[in-house]
Amino acid sequence: MMRGALTALALLSLGAPAWAAPLVVTSPQQWPADHDRPRIFLGGSIDMGRAADWQADLTQALGDLDVVILNPRRPDWNPDWKPVAEEPEFRRQVEWELAALESADIIVMYLAPGSQSPISLLETGLHARGGKLILLCPEGFWRKGNVDITAARYGIEQVATMDALAAAVRQRVADWTMPKPSSEE
Repeated sequence: MMRGALTALALLSLGAPAWAAPLVVTSPQQWPADHDRPRIFLGGSIDMGRAADWQADLTQALGDLDVVILNPRRPDWNPDWKPVAEEPEFRRQVEWELAALESADIIVMYLAPGSQSPISLLETGLHARGGKLILLCPEGFWRKGNVDITAARYGIEQVATMDALAAAVRQRVADWTMPKPSSEE
């Protein structure tokens, strides 16, 4: 049902060219150096691969947009990698996510019911004041109260459904302006 609703929403384009399609960059791939279209980071529940692949559904719903989607859900993730700084692939993943979050113009954060998502909470805290977050935290997320209070305090845009999340992303994309190049001295 969710895929059907998201697919229907994807058909309601906000003026994207007919040829538009997202470029999906998955960790640990590098995103394009040029910043000529919005970058959207898909943060939220992954739970070491146990959470539903909501990123694929949202990517499909945004499939007509000319954007770069930064997806931390890594197809070659190995649960045997130790979550310590000395583990090369674990470090590579964390560094990719931190850099992708900084590079993103829009940060989607989905905190799934029944998950704990401690890294997503950390990332939400890191970017709470930045104005880039769109947050979906439905009933059933173990720390929903903390998330709601933090979102209200720092003016984080919150939505109630996956369809509303896709619509909010579309609106941000429609409002996006290309960053100005930094001045060379």
